[in-house]
Amino acid sequence: MIHRFIAAIVIIWTAGFVWFATVLPGPLPVDVQGARTDAIVVPTGGPGRIERGLEVLDSGLARHMLVSGVDPEVKPGEFAAQFSVSDSTMNCCITLGYAAVDTRGNATEIADWLDANKFRSVRLVTTDWHMSRASGELRHVLPDSVRLVEDATPSAPSLATLFMEYHKLLASRIAWLWQG
Repeated sequence: MIHRFIAAIVIIWTAGFVWFATVLPGPLPVDVQGARTDAIVVPTGGPGRIERGLEVLDSGLARHMLVSGVDPEVKPGEFAAQFSVSDSTMNCCITLGYAAVDTRGNATEIADWLDANKFRSVRLVTTDWHMSRASGELRHVLPDSVRLVEDATPSAPSLATLFMEYHKLLASRIAWLWQG
């Protein structure tokens, strides 16, 4: 009996991993209904995330952007220089968040920023392999009244990255169940 139980767990885990690794989300096309949001949020940590957020901001699909989890050593001027952002755009439209150190912290920092600014819709820009966990953590702390749009940055993750992220996703889901 125990062998069947273990076999079932292995089959479920394997099927879940294969699904996770092969069905990564992609970027949101610009012409999609509901593509416009009040704000864009970008957790740091993966290549192309900030550039995609700035691209969406420049396209006018949102007027404000939070970059969450910025290293405390990074100053706004350094950020602007690295990503070729004008002073006027930095001053009006981009907030650097320094409070988060992980995905759960990003979700809390983002939710607090959205609430403080009374934003009702947000576009989450993160790497394709990170989207499931990042959006899940964010949905867990956002009120139902806030519309979340997912916009994944394509990547070519290694098997090790996918393996690690899949286990982090499972751990976060188990934590939500445990918390009730």
